[in-house]
Amino acid sequence: MPTDATASRVSAARLVAVVCAAQVMVQIGAYFWPALLPEMMRRWSLSNSEAGWITAIFYAAYMVSVPVLVTLTDRIDAKRVYLFGVGCSVLGHLLFGLLAEGFWSAMALRALTGLGWAGTYMTGLKLLADQVDAKMMSRAVTGHAASIGISGALSFLCGDLIAEHAGWRAAFVLAGASAAIAWLTVALVVPGRQPPARPAGQQPALFDFRPVLRNRSAMAYALAYCVHTLEMNALRGWGVAFLAFVAARTGAAEGAFSPTLVVTALALIGTTASVAGNEAAIRLGRRRLVCTAMALSIAFAAILGFVGSLSYAVAVALLLIYGAVVWLDSSSLTAGAAGTAEPSRRGATLAVHSMLGYAGGFVGPLAVGWTLDLAGGMSPIAWGLAFLVVAVLMVLALATFVIIRPRELAGDRGS
Repeated sequence: MPTDATASRVSAARLVAVVCAAQVMVQIGAYFWPALLPEMMRRWSLSNSEAGWITAIFYAAYMVSVPVLVTLTDRIDAKRVYLFGVGCSVLGHLLFGLLAEGFWSAMALRALTGLGWAGTYMTGLKLLADQVDAKMMSRAVTGHAASIGISGALSFLCGDLIAEHAGWRAAFVLAGASAAIAWLTVALVVPGRQPPARPAGQQPALFDFRPVLRNRSAMAYALAYCVHTLEMNALRGWGVAFLAFVAARTGAAEGAFSPTLVVTALALIGTTASVAGNEAAIRLGRRRLVCTAMALSIAFAAILGFVGSLSYAVAVALLLIYGAVVWLDSSSLTAGAAGTAEPSRRGATLAVHSMLGYAGGFVGPLAVGWTLDLAGGMSPIAWGLAFLVVAVLMVLALATFVIIRPRELAGDRGS
């Protein structure tokens, strides 16, 4: 493995490029399940709640694993944790394609993939955060988020295309192969970097999160990220199913704008909005950008289900605009948490930030599925109520963010 001496010879730009490319290959299979959700619900006779559980368990496994895995990067080389996470992703995808037969096996294997993502997403960010300077931090985080956003977007389209031509099992097997390439790339190219040693008396307790929780600014960004991720994963997890419902109900011909293609475009637009949002946060102020994005999200979530159910074209338009709004503050929130963290506790801070985010990611798909079932199954009213629940939660998040009033980052306007 490369040493710290090797690390000094690797440019920051090359490090960012390699890590981002690896994230694309790991993430490309992450959303094959929601992309194939309508077919898999029919194939396995799943209820809306059961489908929501299979979607949500990915985020639940992430949520319980990430505090341990990311916090460990404050003591051991983040590269080692990253490779463990990618290995779990490889196994999760391959075994899903080979062995999944219904609700319980799908739950278990999606949980394994979620564990893998817990050791990959924020540890990849930690690899960058430890080796770039403070002024580059915000843009490095944005580039990292953009790579994940692009691959997540393409995941919907790739899953649908592979399943159509080779079957759904082949789609997951190929996702595992892609993650295996990422493992080899990072193992062979990315240098290791051991965290600096400290005298025994100055070494903070590894899993003592109290100092992180007392950091008001980092926690404000993390709490907002929690509901942001809830909203994003509710939209990403159920977007294909919502559009398929509207097309079937209205008798609309999907034509070139199939549900999976629309959700792919949604995530690509969202990734662009995330990058643009972070640049806007630097120029306009991070708090102002986050509050604006949240307010717009509330408005779109409140009307999406009720109005979008009337017309497939309207549903597509609303979903695409809503996606841009949802992703607008994504990078800004994560950069805010990383940038306001104590440097010696950045791993622990990102662990808490990510745990809260994926706690929201776990609740989001479940909340939509439960609401649909409680409202009697898929109908315009049920979809309207499902997204209205998301809007109400975003109102609470906005109020909390405004009350805490976190710090801006170095380089932000007003910092």
